[in-house]
Amino acid sequence: MSSPSKRRDMDLMKLMMSDYKVEMINDGMQDFYVHFHGPNDSPYHGGVWRIRVELPDAYPYKSPSIGFVNKIYHPNVDEMSGSVCLDVINQTWSPMFDLVNVFEVFLPQLLLYPNPSDPLNGEAAALMMRDRSAYEQKVKEYCEKYAKPEDIGAAPEDKSSDEELSEDEYESQDEEMAGQADP
Repeated sequence: MSSPSKRRDMDLMKLMMSDYKVEMINDGMQDFYVHFHGPNDSPYHGGVWRIRVELPDAYPYKSPSIGFVNKIYHPNVDEMSGSVCLDVINQTWSPMFDLVNVFEVFLPQLLLYPNPSDPLNGEAAALMMRDRSAYEQKVKEYCEKYAKPEDIGAAPEDKSSDEELSEDEYESQDEEMAGQADP
């Protein structure tokens, strides 16, 4: 694994083969969207966000750029741009990490353990420090208003990404993709 482009391709394929829905933005493999579900046991549970990921040319030696497309109420996410203030992503990134780590570890940790002392959204940080229950209520309101599956273009039945296709469903999808055979 000597070249960054091979590593980028491998990490992207690993992410696509995981439980995350990945949408490519263009023909390159550097810009894409990932559907991310809020972690259980958090006020973000039930929310679904479309995350834009941009991989720099120097990936994995340089961290990916991560941003929420639909709105989220969080001290460490800019409400207007969706930019994420995440130390691991922005400052302590290591080539040992991969894209699956971002969605299975880093983003869930960010949502479970916000850091109001280093805010990008000062209002959310102040509310969290002043009145935790009011903060959690506002998070839930944002989830209901901006983070439903239909808000990111997913059908509600696409919510659970851990369901396996039955063999019949799998075969019918293959047939649809293959099209008609030449006579």
